[in-house]
Amino acid sequence: MSPFENLSWRLWRVWRRNLLVYLRTWQVNFIPPLAEPALYILAFGAGLGSMVGAVRVNGVEVGYTAYVAPGLVAASVMWQSFYENTYASFVRMYYQKTFDAMLATPLSLEDVITAEILWGATKAVAGTLVMGPVIAAFGLIDLPQGLLLVPLSALGGLAFACVAMWITALTPTIEMFNLPIFLFVTPMFLFSGAFFPVDGLPAWASGLAEFLPLYHLTRACRAASLGMTGPGVLWSALYLAGVAAVFYPLAVRGMRKRLVR
Repeated sequence: MSPFENLSWRLWRVWRRNLLVYLRTWQVNFIPPLAEPALYILAFGAGLGSMVGAVRVNGVEVGYTAYVAPGLVAASVMWQSFYENTYASFVRMYYQKTFDAMLATPLSLEDVITAEILWGATKAVAGTLVMGPVIAAFGLIDLPQGLLLVPLSALGGLAFACVAMWITALTPTIEMFNLPIFLFVTPMFLFSGAFFPVDGLPAWASGLAEFLPLYHLTRACRAASLGMTGPGVLWSALYLAGVAAVFYPLAVRGMRKRLVR
């Protein structure tokens, strides 16, 4: 069965439901993406940045703070969408029985799961929209190319949300999310070029890093932020779209197997 077969516009009702819940506590939800970039930039710029100096990107030397700032945006996209479609979706599915209640209405399973994935991507974009002006205020985003951070965050958020929802479909208990976070997300966070060029790693490790979705999101965000966009950004965007295209049907199929008996 195609994952698009039972999709309807009703999925936006589910998305809107999550938005309304989010807006009830928006003051608290906005604090981390607002405060974290300022703290990181202060730490990397005033602290580590003065020790590291400049880093070469596409043959051009840039300050370490300007190098790491788009990496922080990319990492935020991954964390926002991954947490939303693992822990938060699992709580709604398993503990609150929200999915069961929705499936008792004319909503299809594809509507519910797709809306959850789109909501995860939305939170990633919201994080970027909050972080972006803070980072731009430090003069670390080149405009107007830096505006590409928004669609790149949407695409990256969609890719990570699809992966996260597929993992949620397979995870029996909420404690088991520690495994993919320890084995997949944390290594990706550290070795995808967010904090240092991966070409400084051993050849096998740098080659492996280039298969990670966060590597491509970081590379594209860095090119946009530094005003160095080119064909590499398009290739990274296609790679992220490919990740979403592979994991979306897996997520829907996995959730169907888990929820429909």
